Amino acid sequence: MLVQGGRIVGLDGEDERIADVRIIDGVVTEVGEDLPGRGQEILDASGSWLIPGLWDKHVHFGQWSRSTTWIDLAGTLSPEDACSRVAQALEVRHDGGRISVGFGYRSAGWERVGTVAELDAVSGSQPVVLVSGDAHNGWLNTAALERLGVPARRDPMTENEWFETLARMTAMPEQAATVEEEKAAVAHLASRGLVGIVDLEFSDAFRDWPRRVAAGIRGLRVRAGVYPPQLDEVLDAGLRTGDVLPGGDGLVTMGPLKIISDGSLGTRTAWCCEPYLGLPADDPHPCGLINVAGEELEALMSKAHAAGLRLAVHAIGDRANQAALDAFAATDARGSIEHAQLLRREDVPRFAELGLTASMQPHHLVDDRDMTQRLWADRADRTFLAKSLLDAGATLALGSDAPVSPPDPWLGLAAAVHRSGDDRPALQPEEQLTAREALAASVHGQRLTVGAPGDMVLLGADPLAEHGSTEATAAALKSMEIVATLCAGEVTHGS
Repeated sequence: MLVQGGRIVGLDGEDERIADVRIIDGVVTEVGEDLPGRGQEILDASGSWLIPGLWDKHVHFGQWSRSTTWIDLAGTLSPEDACSRVAQALEVRHDGGRISVGFGYRSAGWERVGTVAELDAVSGSQPVVLVSGDAHNGWLNTAALERLGVPARRDPMTENEWFETLARMTAMPEQAATVEEEKAAVAHLASRGLVGIVDLEFSDAFRDWPRRVAAGIRGLRVRAGVYPPQLDEVLDAGLRTGDVLPGGDGLVTMGPLKIISDGSLGTRTAWCCEPYLGLPADDPHPCGLINVAGEELEALMSKAHAAGLRLAVHAIGDRANQAALDAFAATDARGSIEHAQLLRREDVPRFAELGLTASMQPHHLVDDRDMTQRLWADRADRTFLAKSLLDAGATLALGSDAPVSPPDPWLGLAAAVHRSGDDRPALQPEEQLTAREALAASVHGQRLTVGAPGDMVLLGADPLAEHGSTEATAAALKSMEIVATLCAGEVTHGS
């Protein structure tokens, strides 16, 4: 493949330049002006802007590909509101033998949580599972509890109990996405300029992706994560982070060990140094919950690190981030902290000191803004410290956490640049990134240079153009035209 006449965007401060890019066997072999064709397929960039292929560093692919057909519960204001939307959906849906799934409610903003009984009242014998917008809470009706072998209960479930139940549901063959749905999901990612994802699906991503490739689902680089229940199997197979997985067409590699150390803001389970605001006096967990910490966390990290696996430690609350940083320091493990949503100021420089990546999802700032003001108003100035982390020398990697937020890198870029998703002023404008900084944190460290992967995106406009305000820049980024996407030298979107 020879891409001719593209405007290469300078991600390190250099000027834009017009050049041709030659790709042979999936690798960039030449970058220059007026390169000869040599019999290769030619893609005329016609002055389009060229950037390295985009990556989403935090995706739950199986959940996201299925969520495109789930009942939309985003924006519901109460249990009654959510149940009403479920009732309306069930009137027209025909899920057959499948469990009906809804997604997107955020009960932390409600006056109370729902009950199994009120969900039963609108769903009857049809099994229904509702997944919270942050995926840390599940609300099931009685029929779903019975189908999944869970004892009868009154209330929704959270954290580890919920994760185990969710894994049980997603492992059911009838709940799996079809090959056609998965192909469509990969095509959608390519249409937004994505060439790669880190798949942190709760099920066996390292097994699923070679199967998908064998079924003809190609054109996407994947780093497949693993969770503690599958760790021994991965270690017994001698797999290390970065190893090419057999059957993955050279595009699927072993990813990190994911450990979920705390909860989320949306379920008030993120582990914090200080109590949440506005909680009743008898709340049993005023500072949130810790899932894995201390010696248990260090033991898991040491085991994985010794075997050549990198770590991806989920930490949202400031206490959880402190504990995760302490564990990285104690074990000398390498990897990332996923989310890094609320930080103590003194912990910001530790990311660079320990060589860790801050894997952040900028659109969560938009999703969580109202809850942040309600539950963390006294510490809101310490959320999503993207600019502070960069200024301290940390590596920043952006993603979506799909299906929690849409797997659209341009939506994340816009949130990182403007830090608002509506007419309200930017939240902590001092933490805004420039378009160049945000884009550089979205390309997996790649540049369009000789020896780089043959992954690139052709854009219809300059992504670094000045628009007079961060609001206008964000609007331009969200509306960015993707002319073509190439992964390993193959066109995966465009013509």
